[in-house]
Amino acid sequence: MNRIVVDFDRCEGHGLCEQTAPEVFRLDDEGELHLAHEEVAPKDERAVAAAVRVCPVAALKVRP
Repeated sequence: MNRIVVDFDRCEGHGLCEQTAPEVFRLDDEGELHLAHEEVAPKDERAVAAAVRVCPVAALKVRP
């Protein structure tokens, strides 16, 4: 199963990932990113891939 990798040093809290895949990504009140889970469930693969693509600072990756 693939895993989500977040470069927290790059993440600026734009929230596009949360808008694209809210069941996986969540920003807290301070703009810090939290993952519901690191492993990408089959039902979330398309949404997570879209979230990776829309991240304006390339802070997200999916790795095997």
